[in-house]
Amino acid sequence: MSGQKVLPSRMTFAATKNRLKGASTGHKLLKKKSDALTVRIRQILKQIVDNKVIMGQSLKEANFSLAGVYYTAGDDIKYQVLQNVGSSASCHVTMKVDNVAGVKIPVFEKTTEEKKTVDLTGLARGGQKLDTARVSFSKALDALIVLASLQTAFVALDEAQKITNRRVNALEYVVIPRLEETVKYIATELDELEREDFVRLKKVQSYKQKRIEEEEKNIRALEAAGVVVANVAPSMLEQKKDVDDLFS
Repeated sequence: MSGQKVLPSRMTFAATKNRLKGASTGHKLLKKKSDALTVRIRQILKQIVDNKVIMGQSLKEANFSLAGVYYTAGDDIKYQVLQNVGSSASCHVTMKVDNVAGVKIPVFEKTTEEKKTVDLTGLARGGQKLDTARVSFSKALDALIVLASLQTAFVALDEAQKITNRRVNALEYVVIPRLEETVKYIATELDELEREDFVRLKKVQSYKQKRIEEEEKNIRALEAAGVVVANVAPSMLEQKKDVDDLFS
């Protein structure tokens, strides 16, 4: 029996079948979306692992080059660097939105502004080491931005996949079985109603036929007793020809 109280009618049957068709289509689409998210998450996870290795190596090289700057130029080089730093940053992080299977994920990118300034830091000593350290930290920053973008996308896609899987499970194990049970219930009730109508019509027809036979039997009995004269309609073929009054 159906879990919901529904009226077993043709209209309800058609509406429930349409709902079942829509639920099945939605389940297929959500299943495809879940599979696409799973593939994308695995790709991002592999990229995260690779970029963590790259970032670790970049930070290692950057810190090693910084130690070389301190060794070559001395500890006072940091004050010279701070004095030559401008008021605004030359590197900015911008964000754009990417769409993966209907899920919007942020993508971070680094933009660099070219400033025409004369940098004399490290001119006396340690200038080459300072340039090497600047390049190393720039590479480490690039790896850090890429890793941040991948991890943010991973979190967003993982949350979207959980929601999609919950919807898929709800459709597969709750909604679709309930609608199928309702369709079976309505179809069974409609078949039962059709059988009842058929039996009712047969009984009515049988009752009418029985009454006609009883009435004919009573009329024959009365005619045999001479109580009732048979009311037989005259045949047109057996009638005599009328005399034509025009030529008489």
